[in-house]
Parts: sequence; structure tokens; C-alpha cells
Amino acid sequence: MPLRTPTRRGFLAIASGAALGIGRSEAVAEPALGEDGLYHEPWFLQSFLDLREDLESAAAGGKRLAVMWELRGCPYCRETHLVNLADTDITNYIRDNFEVLQLNLIGSRKVTDVDGQELSEKDLAQKYGIRFTPTFQFFPPSSAGIEAKDPMAREVMRAPGYLKPTHFLAMFRFVRERAYERGSFRDFLAANG
Repeated sequence: MPLRTPTRRGFLAIASGAALGIGRSEAVAEPALGEDGLYHEPWFLQSFLDLREDLESAAAGGKRLAVMWELRGCPYCRETHLVNLADTDITNYIRDNFEVLQLNLIGSRKVTDVDGQELSEKDLAQKYGIRFTPTFQFFPPSSAGIEAKDPMAREVMRAPGYLKPTHFLAMFRFVRERAYERGSFRDFLAANG
């Protein structure tokens, strides 16, 4: 039987596991590549795409709402799924503390914003000034008064672009611990590095 040449995905799997000292256990399910070209984590929030409802539901469960913006063919989105979210420590922390809603930067699904406005994913991304993928948008722990704020002021933190696993987890900790109320993410990293 001839040996198969390792694929790019195979190399990424190797790099995301043993080479980085990050283990994948049975607790972390492999993300599925959907027809939309995005990787889908089985534990991501499945919702009716009503951000106020999702924010309130997350808060009722003692969690925070994060929106992950992605785009078909985005290599850093893929890296986020196959490296960062393959780390059981990272995934367990996020699952315990956040509801993550996945949206497509150029998608056409209808989403109801916290102010009641219904927009396509693409139009919502433009409303919030989302330009890079992946981008994680973090919302406050409560929906109280959020609709009165300008769209960019509704989020408490934004992570545009790919973050290495250590900084990725730190960003979620920064939001969960509400460290943004005390200082910058850079300060948080310096103090907790």
C-alpha cells in the first residue's frame, strides 16, 4: 500500500497537537466544514439570530455572549477552529463561560440586532464595522440600555484577527473577568503573562 503524502490539513493537525503540546481529547469534537464553507463547532450557539434574546439567554445562564465573525476560505478562521478550539483547556473555558454565536461576514441570514433592527449578516457586519475575519465581538453582561448606544459602543471588547492560543484564551478571560473596566488588554497580558 503506497504511503499518502500528508495534506495541508494533516500538517496543521500535527502542528496543532503534538508540536505545540496541545492535546485533543475526546471531549473536543472535530468541527464540521459546512456547505457555507465555514467550520462549525457542535457547541456553538444555535439561535433564532436575535442578539438581544441571545444576550439575555446567556446572562440568565451566567455566561457572556460573543459573536465570531467568519468568512469562507479565511485561513485564520480555519486556524482558530483547528488550533485554538482544538485545545481542551480553551474550549472548556469558553463553553463554561460564554455562548458563541457564529456569523458570516457576507452572509444573508436575517439577524435581529439588540435595537430590534433586522439586517442580513452582511449588513449587520457593516453596521458594526466588522472588516476582518475572524473577529470576536464581546457584549456586556446585561442588555440593559444597550439599544440606546451607538453600535460600536455596544460591545465591551473586540478581537479582530487571529490570536495565538495563549492570547486567545487570555482575551476570553479578560472579558469574563471584566478586566476591560480596569485597563487595557495589553495591561492584562502584562499582569497575567
